[in-house]
Amino acid sequence: MHAPAPGWSIAADVVVVGSGVAGLTAALRCEAAGLTTVVVTKARLDDGSTRWAQGGIAAALGDGDTPEQHLDDTLVAGAGLCDEEAVRILVTEGPDAVRRLIATGAHFDESAEGGLALTREGGHHRRRIAHAGGDATGAEISRALVDAVRARGLRTVENALVLDLLTDAEGRAAGVTLHVMGEGRHDGVGAVHAPAVVLATGGMGQVFSATTNPAVSTGDGVALALRAGAEVSDLEFVQFHPTVLFLGPDAEGQQPLVSEAVRGEGAHLVDADGVRFMQGQHELAELAPRDVVAKGIMRRMRERDAEHMYLDARHFGAAMWERRFPTILAACRAHGIDPVTEPVPVAPAAHYASGGVRTDSRGRTTVPGLYACGEVACTGVHGANRLASNSLLEGLVYAERIAADIAAHGGAEGLHTRVPRPLPQSDRPGHPLLAPEARFAIQRIMTRGAGVLRSEASLAQAAAGLDALHTEARDALEENGKTAEPGVDTWEATNLLCVARVLVAAARRREETRGCHWREDRPERDDTRWRRHLVVTLNPDRTLAVHPTDGTDFPETLPPQAPQEQ
Repeated sequence: MHAPAPGWSIAADVVVVGSGVAGLTAALRCEAAGLTTVVVTKARLDDGSTRWAQGGIAAALGDGDTPEQHLDDTLVAGAGLCDEEAVRILVTEGPDAVRRLIATGAHFDESAEGGLALTREGGHHRRRIAHAGGDATGAEISRALVDAVRARGLRTVENALVLDLLTDAEGRAAGVTLHVMGEGRHDGVGAVHAPAVVLATGGMGQVFSATTNPAVSTGDGVALALRAGAEVSDLEFVQFHPTVLFLGPDAEGQQPLVSEAVRGEGAHLVDADGVRFMQGQHELAELAPRDVVAKGIMRRMRERDAEHMYLDARHFGAAMWERRFPTILAACRAHGIDPVTEPVPVAPAAHYASGGVRTDSRGRTTVPGLYACGEVACTGVHGANRLASNSLLEGLVYAERIAADIAAHGGAEGLHTRVPRPLPQSDRPGHPLLAPEARFAIQRIMTRGAGVLRSEASLAQAAAGLDALHTEARDALEENGKTAEPGVDTWEATNLLCVARVLVAAARRREETRGCHWREDRPERDDTRWRRHLVVTLNPDRTLAVHPTDGTDFPETLPPQAPQEQ
């Protein structure tokens, strides 16, 4: 992207971009392996999406539960597009990864018998969701990991927006450029030079008007990876959480989540007349996979010409609400709704990107030395629809695998001796920047055309609107060298446009309904043509190349050390 040249630099063995469960776990494991590690994060260390996770972390930790049962539930939710080997890694390594998280300092709620208190969420046939603070699991995980990072003295760069990947002459990762946001300056651009770069930047929910994601979730990691030549896959599969507190038809920005665990404990979805409408639509009713529940809510809203449905948990009583769901109770009451005495108005909102930067089982992308984990990555675990509470587990498991892979390729001394010189910034073509107000235009376009319900007509309209923004910025740069002033708002808007264009291109190409991709004009699942992934890359002229894989298995990514080993 168009940005000032770096005015300062830091050298390290590993730079981790992001400070959620994935990023901090990767950083701690790399540091434990003796690698000089720097953590770069967009706000404060605990300001990412992990802190907002309510429900919990899924793993086969209960009596009678097994990784095989967890695998089966994950594959069903993924609607035929999960990479089975990736899921098997997740469910078999998951229980021990959770135990290591507990050893790091995370405190989970316990049962009366002294073991972990496990609950159930949509798509799970067993109680396997470990939670903390009732409904504050993410906050507790974030606290424990941040405390561990600070206790071990890891170097951190907070309030820093990552800009671009630096590469050496052979195309290998050589670090990142970033802008430190402080004192209102636009010239705080620097660089971290490192031969191993781990993207853990979270999601891109801010591409829609209403989302459960925090304001920092602007798709920065996916956009960076695309500009660096990496492959991105499955961005059309954006999960809309079924039960987000409805604050009005014009509500924008981050919306309060009403965790699936509320339904797991027995809450019912009802319409304005109190009728439970999910019964008969799926064997698990309100606890069906999230795409099924979101579609059920949308259908009922259409039938009743309503803006929302209701979640009824009045039968919990005040004591259970206060003990089990204190965060949700407080959020509802802050908006004038008391779940103890009245049903809670809910509607779907953008929640989680099942796709992202394509990786292999060790978190390696198609750019040597560039890794990705957490929501920014597409490991193949989630397929077309993420199973509830698998996201924290995926971040945990695959972050550990990334750290092991980096440590296995030479250790601290070996990596340090191979720190390459990054290419001069002037050698990189500048991408045009959008004005800050384009962010809101992108969100409106995406909400209208690429939300829960999509069609060729709505997606074509979205594509035209996004293309107009892209063309205007490109022509201004090419014809008279003008672009928006570099700054956080313009960089974020530019990243949002990038990921929005990829999402819409893939959604138009996938002419079927599968998982959380719901095409009104193609209502059936088509395994013959579409039981495959869509992979997207960015061409040199900034157009998008979209191509399907041969099947559900991804082709191999390039090993990051291959050039040195030849």
